[in-house]
Amino acid sequence: MLPFESEQSVETSATAAESIHYCLENLVKQNISTDAWEWLSQKASSVRQGDNKELNLAFAAIPRKTGKAPVRVPDTGLDNMNGLGQHFVINRWTVDRLSRIWLLMQVPKDNRQEYVKGIEALFSAAEMNELAALYASLPFLSYPEQWRTRCAEGIRSNIGFVLEAIICFNPYPADQLDEKAWNQLVLKAFFTEKPVNEVIGLDERSNQELANTLCDYAHERWAAGRQVNPFLWRCVAPFINAENFADIRRVAASENPVDREAAALTCYNSKYKPAQELLENMNELKQLIERGDLSWETVAQKVYV
Repeated sequence: MLPFESEQSVETSATAAESIHYCLENLVKQNISTDAWEWLSQKASSVRQGDNKELNLAFAAIPRKTGKAPVRVPDTGLDNMNGLGQHFVINRWTVDRLSRIWLLMQVPKDNRQEYVKGIEALFSAAEMNELAALYASLPFLSYPEQWRTRCAEGIRSNIGFVLEAIICFNPYPADQLDEKAWNQLVLKAFFTEKPVNEVIGLDERSNQELANTLCDYAHERWAAGRQVNPFLWRCVAPFINAENFADIRRVAASENPVDREAAALTCYNSKYKPAQELLENMNELKQLIERGDLSWETVAQKVYV
């Protein structure tokens, strides 16, 4: 038990894990054929007995048995997934990824050393699609602190498909990465033009060091005559100060209306007095924000089309 965990919190976590397992299992059953489920169930039974060889073989074979169709999620299909956070998204997965993650949840957890050994073996031998499934599985794996290095390593990947599995709608990085690794994830999202609005925990994990680095990044792009993603300023908003306020004023004066909207939202979420005064000069945009007609979600719809 961790020092800050009570027996009740550990019990609650266990209950949440059971609910998530139940939910995933139902989704697997609903998305694959009866024959595929029978095959997967048999493999899962062997995996629960600690058969790592069967785990490796089944993990690789799953797409041939289940297919790769997009997961169909009923309206009530995620009711028991609350343990992963309200922004968690599963309906962009394929059935082979869903099945692989469910299979990983069958690995015995009582022996930490054996558990980690089995999962690490999969990482070491994985091809691209398998690797993406493994990174998407991080929120579901036991011993979450064990996978921080793996996650940080994945952020350095140049494979877009793998990066998306880590960056987009994955609650693990925000929950587990230290500030340095988290900042690298956000920067990589901007560098590789991933949808930053899909980074879970973007607001909660914002920090001064990240804001400073993003401002430097903006300066480099401006100097090269390139555009700056308006979402960058979302991470800067809580840390506007005398040093970077000129950047916000520049964005507010942009000819691009989406830039101006981003500047207004940035000022709206800042406690820096000059930023609040600048927002008063963007009265129309301020009113849109206050009515709920302008938000980072509406900006995302224009940036990530």
